[in-house]
Amino acid sequence: MKNLKHLFQAFLRSRHALGLFRRNALPSGTAVHHSRSVSPTLTRELLRASRDDIAAVLARTGSSEDGLTREQARAALTRLGPNEVEHEKPLPGWLHLWYCYRNPFNLLLTLLAVVSYATEDMKATVVIASMVLLSTLLRFVQEGRSNRAAARLKAMVSSTATVLRRNGGPPAPADADSADAPHSGFGQQARRYEVPLREVVPGDFVVLSAGDMIPADCRVLSAKDLFVSQSAMTGESLPVEKRADASASNGTGVLDASNLLFMGTNVVSGTALAVVLATGNRSYFGTIATRVTSNDRAPTAFETGVNSVSWLLIRFAAVMVPVVLFINGYTKGDWAEAFLFALSVAVGLTPEMLPMIVTSTLAKGAVVLSRRKVVVKRLDAIQNFGAMDVLCTDKTGTLTQDRIVLERHTDAFGQPCDETLRFAYLNSHYQTGLKNLLDHAVLEHVELHTQMRVAEDYRKV
Repeated sequence: MKNLKHLFQAFLRSRHALGLFRRNALPSGTAVHHSRSVSPTLTRELLRASRDDIAAVLARTGSSEDGLTREQARAALTRLGPNEVEHEKPLPGWLHLWYCYRNPFNLLLTLLAVVSYATEDMKATVVIASMVLLSTLLRFVQEGRSNRAAARLKAMVSSTATVLRRNGGPPAPADADSADAPHSGFGQQARRYEVPLREVVPGDFVVLSAGDMIPADCRVLSAKDLFVSQSAMTGESLPVEKRADASASNGTGVLDASNLLFMGTNVVSGTALAVVLATGNRSYFGTIATRVTSNDRAPTAFETGVNSVSWLLIRFAAVMVPVVLFINGYTKGDWAEAFLFALSVAVGLTPEMLPMIVTSTLAKGAVVLSRRKVVVKRLDAIQNFGAMDVLCTDKTGTLTQDRIVLERHTDAFGQPCDETLRFAYLNSHYQTGLKNLLDHAVLEHVELHTQMRVAEDYRKV
């Protein structure tokens, strides 16, 4: 039986030199991009929480080694509000109707309808008003249906978190995975409850296992083979390992801290117990979301194009109508008839059917897309989508096969080396934590298993 001690020491030296199997989430420069959107106070607080001992962290969150009581959790929820990130709020009906109505064409047609009514031209009034009303209502109804469909889809996703709290009635049944979560002396007097994510508060002890969404910014209290995907925060597809040791926080950026967990990320493998530091808009993810979320609707390229045509016609009419009125009134001397003729010129210059045609065309496109299970929340977005020439994205691991192929194996000097491959195979084969894409690429060399007699000649110490 071979002794693996010297083999693994040699492998670690080769691993350190090559830097192939030791990948962090991203360099600290990645966190700099987010730090521009995150308040310095929050960054300092999170870094402080990662470097302090657990007793100091629990004291600042108002918790204890056994977690919060249910009464403390209810009081914190009342004081701090629900654990929800800022998102685009649905518009009130009257405001949505106004957004559907307001555009230069509709305003101009409304003005012409009012003038026609004042001059007792009821036919023109009815026709113009009908076009404006139909185009507005059609847009309002179609976008309302899409928004309700999106709301129903969102309501179908109801996430919960497993927390440890003291006092109260019988605990909710815990699944087998969460029952194995390491406690390391924390929460021994507490019971396990399944609560909605919005009811998680700072100071709560959260039990995490593979597949769980991390409900808030947390400090790891104990962990076993914990790997977390931080792609939502850093863009890096490979999961990163998290540990409870305060000395793990040796990076300069918040996202480099190995004992901090962030809202918006998820557990890939392993189990952990963590204490909640910040929730909702006070979390790292929440502070970014509040800066990018707004109900102010930026005009689409389609809206900009239609509005430019509208203002061109309005300016043209503003010049032509007074000229026609003046020439007709001056030459014929009948200013009332000249006014009616000028009004007919203004109506003739304005395409009354344009808003109706545009809205009905976009609405038909939304219906066609809905049959393909696509929800269009804003009709004008359809033209933007159709006018797209090139779509660029950096999520290559998602769009392609999400696998890595091992092409060559070298030593620290770049020379081909079979020993490096053997050490890498031993490391990946005996990996007890998450086997990432690099491990799978190495393990595809199954011939090494037989050549090296792994089962007979090696054992993990």
